[in-house]
Formats: sequence, C-alpha cells, structure tokens
Amino acid sequence: MTLLEPSWHDARQAAHACVAPLPLERVTLAEAHGRVTAEPVTALTPLPLMPISAMDGWAVSGEGPWVVLGQVLAGRVWPTPLGPGQAVLIATGAAVPAGCDGVLRSEDGLVDSHGFVSGRLRESGDIRPAGEEAREGDVLIPRGVVLTPARIGLAAAAGHDTLAVRRRTIARLLILGDELLSEGPARHGQVRDSLGPQLPGWFDRLGVDLRESIRVEDTLSALSTALDEAQGVDIVITTGGTAAGPVDHLHAAIAATGGSLIVDTVACRPGHPMLLGAWPSGRRLVGLPGNPLAAIVALLTLAQPLVGGLGGRHMEPLPRVVLADYVASQGAKTRLVPCRRVGDRVFPLDHIGSGMLRGLADADGFAVVAAGEGEPGATAEWLHLP
Repeated sequence: MTLLEPSWHDARQAAHACVAPLPLERVTLAEAHGRVTAEPVTALTPLPLMPISAMDGWAVSGEGPWVVLGQVLAGRVWPTPLGPGQAVLIATGAAVPAGCDGVLRSEDGLVDSHGFVSGRLRESGDIRPAGEEAREGDVLIPRGVVLTPARIGLAAAAGHDTLAVRRRTIARLLILGDELLSEGPARHGQVRDSLGPQLPGWFDRLGVDLRESIRVEDTLSALSTALDEAQGVDIVITTGGTAAGPVDHLHAAIAATGGSLIVDTVACRPGHPMLLGAWPSGRRLVGLPGNPLAAIVALLTLAQPLVGGLGGRHMEPLPRVVLADYVASQGAKTRLVPCRRVGDRVFPLDHIGSGMLRGLADADGFAVVAAGEGEPGATAEWLHLP
C-alpha cells in the first residue's frame, strides 16, 4: 500500500521498516571503521586480565622500609610472590606481583644507600583490579551501532581480531535533467549540476558504497532502461523527475519496470515531492527532488533511515533544541530549516530556499519545525547532518 503524502515522521518510519537487515560479514579491525555491528562485541577476557599498577613506583608488601629485589615492566610477570618488607620497581600497566599490598608512587618514595625504599602508600593503593573495566563475557559494544575509532580500540583491548558487521549498502545514482551541465558556469538556460558532485560524499557519510553514477536522458524509455539495468544494488537514488511536470517520468518508469511506491510525496518543505519505491527483488529506490536543498532533505528523510534499516540499526528519537529566531510555517507541513547550533540553541540561516545551497553549506543540521511551532524559544527536533 502506498502512503500518499504521509507526515515527515511517518515517512521516515516507513523507510526504516521497509527493509530487512543486510547479511553479516567478518572484517578485520583495520576494515571496521564506519561499519555497523551485526553481533554484540563481548570481552574475551577480564579487563584488565590481572591486577596491574596504575602508577610508576614500587610494588610493596607489608610495612616499610622495603628492600628492592628488582624491576618488573609492562608485559612481564614477577616470578615469585613478595614477602613482607619486600618490593620491586614497577612500571605503569605492569602486572603486580602476588603478595603485593599496594604501589608506592615514584614521587612518594625515597631509596637509601642500602637499597631500601621508604614512603607512605596512598589510600587507593594505585592498583587496578582484574576486571575493573569489564568482566569476561560482558557486552562492550551492542549490536546495530557504528564502529568508531574508540569502539574499535575497545574491541582490540577485549581481544578481538575480527568483528561481525553488516554488509555495506550498495547504491546506484541516476542523475536526471537534460538542463544540467557537468562543467563550467550556467549558460543558455542550462544550470550546473550541484547534486552529482555532492551526493557521493553524503553517501560515504551514510555508510553507502556508490558503485555507479550515470546521467540519464529525460525520456521514459531511457529512465526505464536505467532502472532495469540497476541490478545487484540495494538502493537506486535518482535526482529529479519526482513531480508531475512534462518530463517527470519517475512514477511511470517505476511502474513500467515492475516496481511500486511505498511513499509518494511527504508533507514537509522543502522536499515535498520525494518518493520511495520498491521492486519484488528487494531493491529500493529513493527519488530525490531536483532542487538541491530539497534533495538533501529527501536524502535524510528517506535514504538515511532506509540505510539504517539495512544496517540493522534502531531508529533513535531525535534530540530537541531551542529556536533562537522565528521560523515561518508553511501550511500544515513540517518545515526543515538549515541551522547553526550553539549548545541547545539553533540559529536559522539565510539562503535556505529549496533551490539554494548557501545556507546548507554553513549548517550543522536541520531544525524540524512542526506547523505553528516556530516562535523564538520554542523547541524543535534536531536532525544533525551526518
């Protein structure tokens, strides 16, 4: 069943729910950045594995002064337990010997001419106990989250060499519009294509592998052929042709190639004439309007949650921010306004018409403003740019 002009929130939910997660694959840690976990990542050992020194100093046993027997560095283990009155010089991160009662910090100890060290232990003892950060089997990274550098480091610390992740989404981009120039300034009624150059960067930020980007003539036959040839991909992204103008053929081309519409236009501005289509094979299509700002709104409204669904990610509630300035309503439609964000306050930018990019170029994200809720001091949902 097609959703005809659903609310902005319903359109996002429909995009997320219309796909099943992609298959998993195992990758090395070096390949894992930006991927989405397909399984929880657990601790293979306690973290740390054994009690370790939190400071440079002396591992001591009993009351001082202590006779210094030798030295233990990180990665080494002192072979015998310490007895009362004994100590070993120890480095931060080194395993403390059995029988150790605490670590005397370097700055707190004094070594005499006979090789004895004296000083006062601090109350903490400066020993990190085994399992302080995690016990063996603890879930460190849940399923369905993006692997950041810090998370990859945590997985390495937990003993992992490879991780189970979702296969990356594969996309094909079709650029529609005979009026578009691929180089040089606008001339003779033609305009420069601004979506073709920027969309690959957006796809990369969304975690999408763009396999091909092609220009398609503004004819039904050419568009139908391009859709038929888009095999072996998860998503087809198109620019333009989503409305009902004389050369807007996307509706007809989807039907002609055996597809159907999940979402046909969305009750928001800009980006109203966006489309979400599907074929029985499981391939999906996101139709972006031709106006550049409207296209990016559509990309984040439909493609971003669609990619999230393919990656097995949950739809998280959007945070709320405070509008610093007035935002005019546009009928009953949700308005997405490019803004700069400072703390919890957002400042609407200038040059934010659907055919403009100047405001978006300076934006941190979009304030999602419901009809009649654009007064200064009102709160709105915040859609951060990926």
